[in-house]
Amino acid sequence: MLHYLTVPVTAFAQNCSIVWCDQTMEAAVIDPGGDLDHLLAEVDRLGVRLAHIWLTHAHIDHAGGTGELARRKGLPIIGPHVGDQFWIDGLAQQSRMFGFPPAEPFVPTRWLQDGDSVAVGNSVLVVRHCPGHTPGHVVFYSPEIKRAFVGDVLFAGGIGRTDFPQGNHAQLIGSIRERLWPMGDDTVFIPGHGPESSFGEERRFNPYVREA
Repeated sequence: MLHYLTVPVTAFAQNCSIVWCDQTMEAAVIDPGGDLDHLLAEVDRLGVRLAHIWLTHAHIDHAGGTGELARRKGLPIIGPHVGDQFWIDGLAQQSRMFGFPPAEPFVPTRWLQDGDSVAVGNSVLVVRHCPGHTPGHVVFYSPEIKRAFVGDVLFAGGIGRTDFPQGNHAQLIGSIRERLWPMGDDTVFIPGHGPESSFGEERRFNPYVREA
């Protein structure tokens, strides 16, 4: 079965997640934005074997530590969608703009498309392309444990910003309603910032996407 641990990293308290299969103890890290020594200490404490980096999107607080982590541990970088290439190209500029440590450049080992899947050990997660916050944003969904790692698409009581370059508000709302809601009201999501919630809760009460 899939397990996960959420580890807030960087000054932006970005919810980096370590996910692992309890049968093989193989693990992936989702959105290693920074604080790598802390992240790796958690990996060691859990006793898992880190095998992949998965990215929801390429904003600095989610992807800033990716290049260094991939180099240090020899890990493949999976995702995001190719629509975020320009954000990856601009990571050094993002680092300076937001006062982050310099981000090492990287090239994803594999770009993701809507409907792809990724696996950690015996656990398989479905990839949904959910543009709007960034054009290449993806979400990782585990039907096995009814959990979705949604990055900055949706928050408890909020939605992702769309005022960054190539953000699109209407597209974001469409991504949430057309690609997240069908996962089911009982699906719990892990956002890029803040507490977990469920899709059912947000459909009922989130002022940005609730249904009449």
